[in-house]
Amino acid sequence: MSDTDSASPPVLSIDGPRATIRLNRPKHLNRLLADDLATLLGQFEQIDTDPSIRVLVLTGTGRAFSGGFDLDEIAARATSETDSESSAAAFGAVVDRLEDLRVPTICRLNGGVYGGATDLALACDFRIGADSAEMFMPAARLGLHYYPSGIKRYVTRLGVDNAKKMFLTAQRIDAAEMLRIGYLTTMVPMDRLDREVDALATTLAGHAPNAVAGMKRAINEFARQAFDEAAADARSRASMRSQEIREGIAAFTEKRAPRF
Repeated sequence: MSDTDSASPPVLSIDGPRATIRLNRPKHLNRLLADDLATLLGQFEQIDTDPSIRVLVLTGTGRAFSGGFDLDEIAARATSETDSESSAAAFGAVVDRLEDLRVPTICRLNGGVYGGATDLALACDFRIGADSAEMFMPAARLGLHYYPSGIKRYVTRLGVDNAKKMFLTAQRIDAAEMLRIGYLTTMVPMDRLDREVDALATTLAGHAPNAVAGMKRAINEFARQAFDEAAADARSRASMRSQEIREGIAAFTEKRAPRF
């Protein structure tokens, strides 16, 4: 993925079943502005309503994935209780929407991930990072009590001890430690990053979309302790009568790749 000298809101591109969103303010570590949040919500909606899209890759331009929500905007809004609360709510809503996308999501961590961007990446189903990546959550250093859904995501994904370490110490950790605590799904050298992302995206795009979407939803509900067992059971029963399972079994019997 090539860098660009020009800054812009997040860029959405679609190639067959794969959608890619690239954060694109490289000179400022791809920090997100308020207008970028609205752009992301619109892109998520486009992806969710297009049945031809089977997987999303989220990445950044340049040497970092993202520096999170722009600190200048936070500072400017800090004097207004309403503005500061609405900023946190708007950012949290974007991250929650990403987590709830129908399609499986991969965060391609091309470099450092900081602040709110750590939660943005954590909302993806998979995080493949270069071995040069690093992260830190500076909320305590900034005097910021992080929004509740973000703290919950840290705890449910990484565990209580790791969530406390990241939030309360504001410690910077490297890619090896990110892998150890479960933040990264996979760590690879930078020259293998695209190959690893492409392989996983191809695998995910080739699976039965309704089954994938339903199981992703169930897993996320379990993680939040908000599992809708009746709805999951209905989806499971419906899958046993679906065209997807007929094609899957036929492909297995015929020793070929399924065509979903």
